[in-house]
Amino acid sequence: MKVAFTTSGDDLSAPLEQRFGRAPKFLVYDLDSGAFEVADNVQNLNAAQGAGIQSAQAVAKLGAGALVSGHCGPKAFRVLSAAGVKIYPCAAATVGEALEQYVAGALAEAGAPDVEGHWV
Repeated sequence: MKVAFTTSGDDLSAPLEQRFGRAPKFLVYDLDSGAFEVADNVQNLNAAQGAGIQSAQAVAKLGAGALVSGHCGPKAFRVLSAAGVKIYPCAAATVGEALEQYVAGALAEAGAPDVEGHWV
């Protein structure tokens, strides 16, 4: 299974981004192979609207079955849930720390969005 992490960097030592829709990048880690890819999300950094929805669609297209991010708003939450992507809020400092917490089962799946739309 693939897990997507919000980040601004290119590897596991990069910071975990707290905002989902306007995260600069997504690091998608394959739990089976240990390989990862980084997908750019720069088109949504300054989007006037729809950043969460477009980011959620991008994560689903990347084949992620789970998302680990600081926060997730209502529109993105709906799109991710409809695509079968489970959402895990996390306050880890880095993607690597968030991955360790996810693998250890230390993260609780979100049952609802945890911020309002257009959260900054």
